[in-house]
Amino acid sequence: MEKEFIELIKSHQGILHKICNVYFLRDTYKEDYYQEILIRLWKSYPSFRNQSAFSTWLYRVALNTAIDIIRKQSLLPKHTGLSKIEYNIPENKNLLESDNKDKLYMAINQLSDIEKAIIILYLEDYNYSEIAEITGISENYTGVKINRIKTQLIKILNHE
Repeated sequence: MEKEFIELIKSHQGILHKICNVYFLRDTYKEDYYQEILIRLWKSYPSFRNQSAFSTWLYRVALNTAIDIIRKQSLLPKHTGLSKIEYNIPENKNLLESDNKDKLYMAINQLSDIEKAIIILYLEDYNYSEIAEITGISENYTGVKINRIKTQLIKILNHE
């Protein structure tokens, strides 16, 4: 069972990295949260019954874990970090592609937890039915939410 789990995680680790980038992009504990998600997946693995695709189950457990971590963080006292200006770190203009990805992650990070989950799945080419199954909302409402999220992301990205 352990070898099977490790192989499945290896083949789907991109999903876990995307979830961590969306929910914890600039967090210094991002790798710790990745490990927390892996632990939760391992503990939940015996309950996986192949009733849906492994990736669907993985998304559901990983997204719920990320949301749980954020909820726990919201109960802790807030700390503010220094900005690049305060650190006096110059912007590197050569990292356009990486910068665009970061901008997208930062824009997605401004969404609600459920909106983040929906757009991650949408960007991974999951269809409305699969997204509805993972998030627990209706298929019709999934389509409505995706259109609203796209509009919201365009507004966020145009204001930056």
